[in-house]
Amino acid sequence: MSEVDARQQKAPSGQPTSGFGKAIKYCVWSGIVLASAYCVAAGYMYLNQRSFVFVPSGELATPAEKGLEGVSVELVEMADGTSISVWTAKATKPDAPTVLYFHGNSKNVSSRWERFKQIVDSGYGLYAPSYRGYAGSGGEPSESGFISDAIEHFDYLRSNNASIIVHGESLGTGVATALAVERPDTSLLVLEAPYTALLDMASASYPWLPVSMLMKDPMLTRERIQDITMPVLILHGTTDRVIPVEHGRRVFDAANDPKGLVIIDGIGHSDLWKNGLWEEVMAAYDRHL
Repeated sequence: MSEVDARQQKAPSGQPTSGFGKAIKYCVWSGIVLASAYCVAAGYMYLNQRSFVFVPSGELATPAEKGLEGVSVELVEMADGTSISVWTAKATKPDAPTVLYFHGNSKNVSSRWERFKQIVDSGYGLYAPSYRGYAGSGGEPSESGFISDAIEHFDYLRSNNASIIVHGESLGTGVATALAVERPDTSLLVLEAPYTALLDMASASYPWLPVSMLMKDPMLTRERIQDITMPVLILHGTTDRVIPVEHGRRVFDAANDPKGLVIIDGIGHSDLWKNGLWEEVMAAYDRHL
């Protein structure tokens, strides 16, 4: 036997070649780096998620700056001491309801002034709070905070108003639905471009994250709507790129009668009010008096 053959026989059986061993080490370390990066990203999203979900912006204007006569701003103190700014106006039409309006995510309550003008010009009352953490209000935004505030607002209104329309716009649809579950004496629930759940929206945006395990504010409208007993009106546009129209259809399917669904062809997320929404709301309220 040659010296070379002897050395080869002494090599341990199954020992990987040098190149193969390096490849295994590279794969292991790459996996560790990727797993670490994923955990860091998931941790960042968990800790900062509310800054992605709730986006308050802009300065809160006054009704006078928007030319709204008869509308005033009140600072209402919640049970936990948080001050909430509310745009409010009394109904001028006999027996007209008051609209408890929960606004969408972008900008703030004062950016909805054109909608509010239509409401008060129709003789209806208005009560539009700015969410906690949004312009003009104290506190920090959260699902539980929004809902507890909504219940307090409703109870305050109910002591002075026989009839209340609860209107939720976009983000506010989840708040409005949660309120209606707790206060079934709502006269009409209006959901403008609703989502099935904030959880579903987040899952679609971040499919690589275990959103159901991480999300603090899931806002499960698709579940809560099943417990609603008052009339429900849902409105959505077919070209909504913020909340796809399928969300509105699925919320409608889960709702109980009496219910109505208005799908407006070719209309996006923010254009429903300009395309007959308020007229649909007034007609629905008259039908269910």
